[in-house]
This record gives sequence, C-alpha cells and structure tokens, in this order.
Amino acid sequence: MSTEQETPDNAAESTVENQATETEVSPETELLEASSPEEAIAQLQQELEQANQKAQENWDKALRIQAEMENLKRRTQKDLDDTRKYAVERFAKELISVIDSLELGLQAIAGDSPEVQKFREGSELTLKQFEAAFAKANIETVNPLGQPFNPEHHQAMAMQPSAEFAPNSVLTVFQKGYLLNGRLLRPAMVVVAKAPE
Repeated sequence: MSTEQETPDNAAESTVENQATETEVSPETELLEASSPEEAIAQLQQELEQANQKAQENWDKALRIQAEMENLKRRTQKDLDDTRKYAVERFAKELISVIDSLELGLQAIAGDSPEVQKFREGSELTLKQFEAAFAKANIETVNPLGQPFNPEHHQAMAMQPSAEFAPNSVLTVFQKGYLLNGRLLRPAMVVVAKAPE
C-alpha cells in the first residue's frame, strides 16, 4: 500500500476530524462571518447589556443576602442576651411563692415570749437573705402602696372609695409583684382607690 492510499479506518478518522474542526467554530467567528460589522456591534452591545443586567441582579442578591445575614446575626445576639438575662425566670417564680409563705408566716406570728421573738428574728433574717439574693439576680419587688395604678405592673382586684388616697392610686396590696430585669414576673395584686360617693 502506498502512503497516498488510506485505509478505511484512516479515512473514517480523517472525516471525523474534519467534521469536528468544522463544528468547533467559535461564536465570535460565526458572528463576524454571518453578519456585517454594524450587526455584530449591535449584537455585542445587546449581549453586554444582558451581562450587565445579570451582574446587577447578582449584586442585588448578594446585598440582600448580606443584609439578611446581618439581621440574623443581630436577632441571634438578642436571643442570646435575653436568654442570659432571663435564665433564672422560672426558678425565680418558684422562689416567689416561698417568699410569700415566709411573709405570711411572719404576719401570723403572735406573742411576746422569747421563743416566738427568736423565731420571728430568724424568719426576718431568712427573708432578708432572699431579698439580697433577688437583688443580685436583678429581681425587683413591686410594692405600690400609695402609688398611681399601673396596669402594666399591677392587677386590680377591686376598687374601693377612699377620702385618704387619690383616685386611681393603690389603696391596699394583697400580694407584691416582681420584675426580672424590667420584665414582669408577677403583677402586684392591689385594691385601687376611687373617689368617695
């Protein structure tokens, strides 16, 4: 066989290579071959505008995602701060009932015997320790006797006419209220004064 003669396999390979070369024409070449320079410029400008529009859309998306991440970061930080700030809320509510019982016990103690006085002193010291522990945990007592009624911190149980107290002020406190870092744990249960009839 001469070098000029091609085997059927070689002929098939060269045909495939020629077809591949013909199909591998770049879009720019097609653009230049298929149209006049003005049309090519117009088409390129249109593609540039589309690319700029797509870039602007992606930039807007990136800015929105960044803003969302900042908001998420702020919300998460606030939630963590609130969790730290109010972590003792449930425990404090349980201790409030203990303090109420201790105060009621102190009010019920009657008698002047030395044993009763020692018991009273011990109970008062225990109550002071509770109050000191509450102060360390930023728990405030709400005892609004004589103050104007505040529906955010007080719960009105009744209204009673009074010449002694101004209308809409607290006449009697049935049960003290408590705040934890400014958040209401329990409202003070009060009787509110109204003008005499």
